[in-house]
Amino acid sequence: MRMKIFLIGLLFSLSFMNSVTAATLVCSGKIDRLSYHSPNKFMLKLSSMNTPVFFCSPDMEWKVGGTSYVTGAETCKTMYSTFLAIKMTDKSITSMYFDGDQVPSSCNSWESWRQANIRHYSI
Repeated sequence: MRMKIFLIGLLFSLSFMNSVTAATLVCSGKIDRLSYHSPNKFMLKLSSMNTPVFFCSPDMEWKVGGTSYVTGAETCKTMYSTFLAIKMTDKSITSMYFDGDQVPSSCNSWESWRQANIRHYSI
């Protein structure tokens, strides 16, 4: 019986530890940079962010660790076009939700070459 309780506790602890690394961060601001990087990834930097982040691929489903959210290739292309229009009209993003295990605790503390899933954004 003690072994069962121990194993259940261990499994619970391990599953909790795995979910702790995932994060959600909400950033806002103007689109400072929108770019393409090989192999087939788009990057975005808002004015509140210190560096660009990979957010999708126009060729395949975009998945990142730490979240179950995915972005399809067609959605990626639409998002890129929308972000380009927002940049060209000098509008601001009111809120953009980034999810994943490479998401930092603040918008201005991204490490270089990180990737995230954009779950939601509003203008």
